[in-house]
Amino acid sequence: MELIDIGSNLTHASFDDDRAEVIARAAQAGVTRQVVTGADLASSSAAAVLAAAHPAQLWSTAGVHPHHATTFDSARRDELQELLRQPQVVAVGECGLDYFRNFSPPVVQRTAFIAQLELAVTVAKPVFLHQRDSHEDFKAILGDFRGSLVGGVAHCFTGDAAQLEDYLALGLFIGVTGWVCDERRGASLRDSVPRIPSDRLMLETDAPYLLPRDLKPPPKSRRNEPKYLVHIARTVAHIRNESWESVAVSSTQCAVKFFGLKDS
Repeated sequence: MELIDIGSNLTHASFDDDRAEVIARAAQAGVTRQVVTGADLASSSAAAVLAAAHPAQLWSTAGVHPHHATTFDSARRDELQELLRQPQVVAVGECGLDYFRNFSPPVVQRTAFIAQLELAVTVAKPVFLHQRDSHEDFKAILGDFRGSLVGGVAHCFTGDAAQLEDYLALGLFIGVTGWVCDERRGASLRDSVPRIPSDRLMLETDAPYLLPRDLKPPPKSRRNEPKYLVHIARTVAHIRNESWESVAVSSTQCAVKFFGLKDS
């Protein structure tokens, strides 16, 4: 069965020594396509270059994570818009709000988030969204853009049923990671996963982060890889009381349509 990882950080330094092998291992496992996440201008540019080197296998996003919101000025906005004009760059982001760490002041985060939503409307590409400890502001800002955006996905959703209903009401798609495999921290997510409509559910690893905690045998390295998306898909299928083949088909179709990916 084919799977699409909608959120892998393949430009991360931990992949510098074996990036080609990581991509090959993923494809051998059935993760035949990936969307590489951009978190600032440098990583977004690198992701676009990597995606261009692997047509019909890799695509990328381009945006500024809320941690880096203080760097987002008019010059970088213009640079981001140019990146977003490249055909392999299929979404704006990772963008949003993060009040858990507040590496950038909340007011600056909100300004950068709104600016990127405006860009998404301009370039007519969906948004790849980050939210942590900022649900109400996040929901309010997105509500102002409802009807203007072509689409949005809540990347690495970890919320409860109430947050899920808010996001579904906003028209968002839901990205589920290996957080669902963590019986300690993932209880709310595990309760929410069966409530996600199959045509709104996509899968992601967020590699090299969020290694599924219940892999057996546990890998020697704590680095997550896109190949482990298969394990996440099987876990999601079990929680939803579906066959894993059904989840693979529906999540793949959803990602192809959402990001406008070419068939492999």
